[in-house]
Amino acid sequence: MQSLQDSLTTWATVVGTAVSLIGLIQSRTWLAGFGVLFLGTSLVAGVYARRARLVVSSAAVSIEGHSIDSLNIANLRRRVNKSLVIQEANHVATIRGQDLQVSWNYAGYCRAETEASMEFSIDADNNVPFDALECFAYDLECDPYKQHKIKPLLVGTDGISKKIAVPFLRPLGSEQRFRILLQCELRGCIKPGFGYFTSTLSFQQDQIRRYSVRLVFLGDGPDWLRVYECGVSGAAKLLKEMRPTLPVPGRVEYIDTAADINGQSARIYVFRRPPPR
Repeated sequence: MQSLQDSLTTWATVVGTAVSLIGLIQSRTWLAGFGVLFLGTSLVAGVYARRARLVVSSAAVSIEGHSIDSLNIANLRRRVNKSLVIQEANHVATIRGQDLQVSWNYAGYCRAETEASMEFSIDADNNVPFDALECFAYDLECDPYKQHKIKPLLVGTDGISKKIAVPFLRPLGSEQRFRILLQCELRGCIKPGFGYFTSTLSFQQDQIRRYSVRLVFLGDGPDWLRVYECGVSGAAKLLKEMRPTLPVPGRVEYIDTAADINGQSARIYVFRRPPPR
């Protein structure tokens, strides 16, 4: 399909250029105009085809022989946040058996005239319906003592990758700072054996100054844990194999930190755990 689009675009460009030249040589204004229109249409088609290729390639992420289905679906539905600038992003994932608890903590400021909410992507290997999610947020800039729980709203369709919106207690104005905390519990979403946790960023900025992910395994820890990074192209590359911090009985913890991370990227933390005893 993509090769057909590329061929049509190439031929349209050639024909449009030829018609324009003939029109100019023969002083045929209408013919030259038609050629320019044809050429412009071909260029637009070329841009569309390139974007379509990027979308398709970003939805085919596979790591160590396993398709990362929730990230693939998230990439197809990705919406880049253009109104908020993130200066600090901290994620914590706690895994106990097949259950996952996640918290997202973002701090930054608003660059639009106004913004009423912030969107998050909830991705997991098994679907936990939105109505069954134990999920709530706090607007820490307005409510530093966490006295007012905010119930997120589902945006679009439900599934293993879902978009939710967290309304601010008060809409943000231009240059106004914010700090938002979202906490979710997803029961039964981590499969035995091979598993993964994705940390996605979808903000229209080149870099996020401070970034951290803390993974906590309660009970037995994994045999190994590796970090892959995936950009907008969809190509995943291995960054490193992580070692745990000093373990304590019944708890194994990994900490990943980075500075100036790409504002439109994802890190995938893949691991293998021994079968339950």
